[in-house]
Parts: sequence; C-alpha cells; structure tokens
Amino acid sequence: MSVTLDQTIAQRQHTWLTSLLKSQAFWVFVAIIVACLFLTVATDSFATSKNIFNITRNVTFTAIIALGMTMVIIIGGIDLSVGSVLCLSSMVLAVTMHAGFGLEVGILVAVVTSLAIGAFNGVLIAYLGFPPFVVTLGMLSIARSLAMVASNNTVVFEFGPDHARLLDLGGGAWLLGIANPVLYMVALALIVGFVLKWTKFGRHLYAIGGNEHAATLTGVPVRPIKVVVYMLSALSAGIAGIVQTGWLGAVTTNLGTGMELQVIAAAVIGGASLIGGIGGATGALVGAALIEVIRNSLGLLGINAFWQGTFIGACIIIAVAFERVRQMRSSD
Repeated sequence: MSVTLDQTIAQRQHTWLTSLLKSQAFWVFVAIIVACLFLTVATDSFATSKNIFNITRNVTFTAIIALGMTMVIIIGGIDLSVGSVLCLSSMVLAVTMHAGFGLEVGILVAVVTSLAIGAFNGVLIAYLGFPPFVVTLGMLSIARSLAMVASNNTVVFEFGPDHARLLDLGGGAWLLGIANPVLYMVALALIVGFVLKWTKFGRHLYAIGGNEHAATLTGVPVRPIKVVVYMLSALSAGIAGIVQTGWLGAVTTNLGTGMELQVIAAAVIGGASLIGGIGGATGALVGAALIEVIRNSLGLLGINAFWQGTFIGACIIIAVAFERVRQMRSSD
C-alpha cells in the first residue's frame, strides 16, 4: 500500500507535535508565560521595561553555567564546583587586572584557570574512577579557598588601566539596548544547541549517558570526552564569572556561593535527567528563566524571600516526577 505525500506530511506534523507536547522544556516555557501573565495583572511593576531588563540580565549568569552543567548531566555526571570556579575565575581576572595587566590578559588567565580546574576534575573522574560528587565537592572547597588566597580575602574593585572596558563588557548594552550578558547567553546557547544536536560529539554525550558500557564497546572515546565535558562545565562557570565581574564592578570571595544548586536546578527543571542521556540547551535556558521569574515575583508579591528555596525545590521535585511518569509510560 503506497503512502501519499499528504499522509507523509501529516505524519511528520503529528510526530513533531507529539515530541513538543512530551518535551519538559516546552511545559516549563508554558509555565513561565502563565506566571508572567499573572504577574503582569497582579502587580504594577512586573511588566515595566526596567524589571524585564533586570530579569533578562540576572538570568544569564545561571543560564550560562547551566549550559555547561547540562552537558555534564547528559553524560550522567554532576559538577558541584561551578559556583566556586566562578568565584575563582572572577578573582583571578580581578587580581590580574588590578596588578596592571590588560583586559585580554586577565580574561586569558581566568579562562586558563577554569579549564585547568575542569581538566583536573575530568581526569580524576574519567581515568581514576573517582565519583563525580566527591571530586567536585572537594573542588568546591579548593577553588573557594584559592580565591581567598589570591585576594587575601579582600574585595577587589579596581581593575587597572582597562577598568572601564571590563565594566562595559559586563554592564554595557551594545546591540539594540539589550544587556551584553543576554547576548553572550544567546550566543553560547546557540553553540551548545548546535553541538548537542548536529555534531558527533553531541551524539557521543547522549550515548555515554544512555549506556556508558555500550558506548565504550561501539568505539566512543568515553574517557577523553568526559574530561572535555568537565572542562566545558568549568569554562562556562569561568565565562559567567568574567561577565559578572564586569556587571558588578567588584569581586568578593562569597561570589557564587550556593550557585551550583541553582544551576543544577535549572538544568533539571529544563528537562535534563540526573541518570543521564537526556537534556538540551533550550531546557537550560527555560529552567534558569523560571527560577529567575520565581525569585523576582516573590518580592513583587510581598512574599518573604526565604520562600525562594521552597518554590525552587518544589519545581525540582515536580520536574523529576514528570520525568518519572514519562519513563513509566515509555516502558509500558
């Protein structure tokens, strides 16, 4: 029996719609839209241009790191050190520029620092078989301590001859009035999305997360890929640290404290599965956006900010429950 062109198109449309409706990232995006509509009606200040600008700018730091964290989670790993890596990279940048070096040198040193930390984590995990939780938990403490040593636990707010350039890098709006951090976030999301969907490296990540043993048997270079993924996770934290330094105009040793939990939450809420094999760049963005909308809405609605953790934790549990239900349906 032959299949007509119309039937083929209808089948493709049905498959696309079914995939969309099964996507956790899609439903999180719907939740964001509903929340924004409610807040627009319930408050006078949510839909103002200033508040929208603040939301889009604030979400970028969590989202940028969540892109790297998503790749780690896809291969079945975890990285608890990203908040401390952000702090260390920021401090290395600040101290280097404060010593009189230019912006380019400061950024280079910060990037190399983050990549070195990621490589260290990756080698211990991939080649020595250390648990990712233990390695990155240890690095969380090490990186924070190194940031304190580098600055003698002081605030750095003078960045040498390129002080103004750094502030413009993180706090400017070079294109159509859009905050620079948002532009960086979008660019990085497009790169990560392309890598995950269209490259062999991306397919290998899903293969490792789906079944690491089977991936090894099929010739996937599992260990080198794991090292690269942890380097990319640390790099994303380093980039976020560089941008945030320019935005804040100062660096303290408590920068990024607790951020690893928000980043993991963003990835999981966006659809990344902690058992590996599932996740995407879009999910990282919408997960981070939902967290920021929750944080922003609490103040506007007059709710104590201490409830933020409760709401975010509830979102994580709901996201995991959603994934569990989807797994049970697929196994039937």
